[in-house]
Amino acid sequence: MLFLRHHCVQARAVAEDGPESTPCRTAPTHTPAVLITRGRIDDQLGKIASLAPRDERRKAFRLLVAVLAIADGRRRERNCSNGCGHWWHRLSAAD
Repeated sequence: MLFLRHHCVQARAVAEDGPESTPCRTAPTHTPAVLITRGRIDDQLGKIASLAPRDERRKAFRLLVAVLAIADGRRRERNCSNGCGHWWHRLSAAD
């Protein structure tokens, strides 16, 4: 979870990504969805990654993956559209 949080930060997740990421099978009242909309995004990502109960960790994982998809998509459009050296852009579904 902390590794996934790190990738969200590296992808430059912003506060606006939180509300956009909550429809990913996570109700807006679930703990990760509430946390993502409160306070500084990197602090909140850390809190979400540290959730302990198994049920909350599932929700947190789904939310962090959604945040990463949004942030990385935006970063690819802005910074990588003309090519880059990021190895993760070359991953295939089979990898």
